Amino acid sequence: MTFSIVARSADGESWGVAVASKFLAVGSAVPAAVAEVGAIATQAEANVAYKGLALSHLDEGATASVALQRLIEEDEGRDHRQVGIVDVDGGAATHTGVACLEWAGGVTGAGYAIQGNILTGEDVVVAMEAAFLASGEDTSLEQRLLAALAAGDRAGGDSRGRQSAALLVVREEAGYGGNDDIAVDLRVDDHVDPIGELTRLLDLSHLYLTASTEEEKVAITPALEAELETFAAAGGHRDFRAWVGTENYEMRVAGDLSWIDRRILAIVRGEA
Repeated sequence: MTFSIVARSADGESWGVAVASKFLAVGSAVPAAVAEVGAIATQAEANVAYKGLALSHLDEGATASVALQRLIEEDEGRDHRQVGIVDVDGGAATHTGVACLEWAGGVTGAGYAIQGNILTGEDVVVAMEAAFLASGEDTSLEQRLLAALAAGDRAGGDSRGRQSAALLVVREEAGYGGNDDIAVDLRVDDHVDPIGELTRLLDLSHLYLTASTEEEKVAITPALEAELETFAAAGGHRDFRAWVGTENYEMRVAGDLSWIDRRILAIVRGEA
């Protein structure tokens, strides 16, 4: 009932899962990941206990293959399970139980595991792998995962239709304000076009929840600061810092107003 990709970034700094299904809130059941440990997708008749167990095995030094073997050896329902795991070093493993509903199967490569069940056919997994590999190692992991998911959907996806999708990516200190490791955690629980909606949300997540790069920063001169304060006052805000907080742009404007993201400046000037 689900197709997913679990992967590590080429630079070895990020781990993540992208998943879609004709199932309500698939993101609540399938994906799990911990930075510097690994990631897992558990699906078909998902055993959600696999998530904590697998990550514990990986954290103790097990490879993806060893962690997977431990999971299925200890589970009497193994024939109905489907799992993909990627470890800290990019080792990958996938399992499709013999009782999973057709079409069901998976594939692994360097740094990724792709799997699906109740799919329109093997073409879904093939298309996902091709899209992931074609996306290029210089592309962010979240974009690569989403590209693979979209390719699987175009190839037919879940044979029952569409309902939900999710994207989870972890990287050390990549979370809001640098205070956790959650780089991306987005879920579309019930939608006619869940992957399209996930794409829209990823764009918003990048704007609101990702820190500006040095190339995106514009130094705030005294003249520009005066322009920003005039803009804020015209909108009824106490000052420009208050406007930034109101609009949730804290990740895109320096707290000391030493710089502003070029996209936020474009919004201020009515150019966006």
